[in-house]
Amino acid sequence: MAGSVREGIDITREVAAPRDRVFAAWTVPEDFAAWYGGDADVPLDRVSMDVAPGGAWSLVIVVPGTEMPFHGVYQEVSPPERLVFTLKDAGAPEGTEGETVTVTLTEKSRTSTEMVFRQRGGNLTPEQYAAAEDGWEAFFDALDTRLAAR
Repeated sequence: MAGSVREGIDITREVAAPRDRVFAAWTVPEDFAAWYGGDADVPLDRVSMDVAPGGAWSLVIVVPGTEMPFHGVYQEVSPPERLVFTLKDAGAPEGTEGETVTVTLTEKSRTSTEMVFRQRGGNLTPEQYAAAEDGWEAFFDALDTRLAAR
């Protein structure tokens, strides 16, 4: 895609878990903290989730010597198929709502779910989107591990 301008992230994955379980992994603090951040630590006592339209969420990823806070607001909560929320980190431009994340879950079978992830906002450079996509892929690997352990 030479010459194209990157404006977001699109990831589609097949997850080996029922749709309601995948939705819970996005909306239950214990589950979310277990996979968000990949191999980094997300202390459960630093996770807050009011999973309802207009509700806020926040967490802190802790890596040795650094804390990375993330937060946002839920815009749409439609269990178990769709979740839309804003996402900001400490580096987000002041005065913006940050990025918008949309997660759509489609049941493929009793034990398999298609997860379509989109992040939009236009607040990142193409290089930052590429790095963020790599981060999300690592997070989703951790999500797969979390769901396989249940």
